Amino acid sequence: MTDPRNPFEAMMAQAQEMAKAMNPAMEKFSPTDAFKGFEALWPTMPKEVMEMMFGKTVNKDGLDAKTRLLLTLAGLTMQGAQADTAVRQTVRHAVEAGAKKQEIVEAIGQMSVFAGIPAMTRALELAQEAMGEKGDDET
Repeated sequence: MTDPRNPFEAMMAQAQEMAKAMNPAMEKFSPTDAFKGFEALWPTMPKEVMEMMFGKTVNKDGLDAKTRLLLTLAGLTMQGAQADTAVRQTVRHAVEAGAKKQEIVEAIGQMSVFAGIPAMTRALELAQEAMGEKGDDET
């Protein structure tokens, strides 16, 4: 094998060249940007709907939707924050359910002990994207 790249890189390069040959517009295609486009199709659920589905409707003494979403965010961070869309959506839903920016940051930060600094950093970057430039008074 004279190609120094690994087989996966060679296969991906070949697939990209084929896509460009068939459709020149594919030259600027970014899978990351495409997923963000799909992500915009899923709206944030209203707090009342989340409480009905994930909150105390079934178990009156159970966790509320905000707490469940913060736990979900912690779990996604523990998995290495690899599911960009899931992390951003969970943050948006948590904010809608009443989570403050500080609570989101703490839920992610606590996972650094278990998941490591890179996973925490990635989750914080995604959370910041989801929250945009909102101040604490807005989240």
